[in-house]
Amino acid sequence: MARISKRVAASREGLDRNAIYGLEEAVKMLKARATAKFDETVEVAMNLGVDPRHADQMVRGVCNLPNGSGRTVRVAVFARGAKADEAKAAGADIVGAEDLLEQIQGGNINFDRCIATPDMMGLVGRLGKVLGPRGLMPNPRVGTVTMDVTGAVGAAKGGAVEFRVEKAGIIHAGVGKVSFDDGKLVENIRAFVDAVAKAKPTGAKGAYIQRVAVSSTMGPGLRVELGSVTAA
Repeated sequence: MARISKRVAASREGLDRNAIYGLEEAVKMLKARATAKFDETVEVAMNLGVDPRHADQMVRGVCNLPNGSGRTVRVAVFARGAKADEAKAAGADIVGAEDLLEQIQGGNINFDRCIATPDMMGLVGRLGKVLGPRGLMPNPRVGTVTMDVTGAVGAAKGGAVEFRVEKAGIIHAGVGKVSFDDGKLVENIRAFVDAVAKAKPTGAKGAYIQRVAVSSTMGPGLRVELGSVTAA
């Protein structure tokens, strides 16, 4: 049987793994048990009643966290001319066209979010096998294929979090840092759950949101009462 560290054991001490907590209580407990030497990310995991193998049960979208994610997001933009200038002015870290394509094909992927103007998608499409598996492929459904370059870069830098359901019907994302105030974490978590709820696909049957849990990077998962996480 694998041994667990003293720190992990301490973080689990006194926890009932079958308990369900109110969101505010879960956030307090999560922060109290985050003892790593870095600012841990607060993560949300949701079990959904969907089978993403069916196209009409795919869940995908973006959530603009009201208090930001606490991450420094590096943004690349595929654009030319005036739109390239607009992207640079908006704070994009990398802006280009064929030159950016060559960088990526050469394995140089130094960004966390990729945005493109619609006219660039013929070029960007060549990178599907590279960007797709990394979740970096621009997509109009999540606002990363757009003529509003300023808005897209601002959203990415300001805390926009993309989500996509995995094969097992699970969605997870980082929604802040343990250094955030309790209230800001609660707001971010509720905003994320609300965004996933609004992305409910037409093919979903039965209970859509089945389970929600929160955790920190190095801490235990805490199951959250659905009524508290979806409250206004």
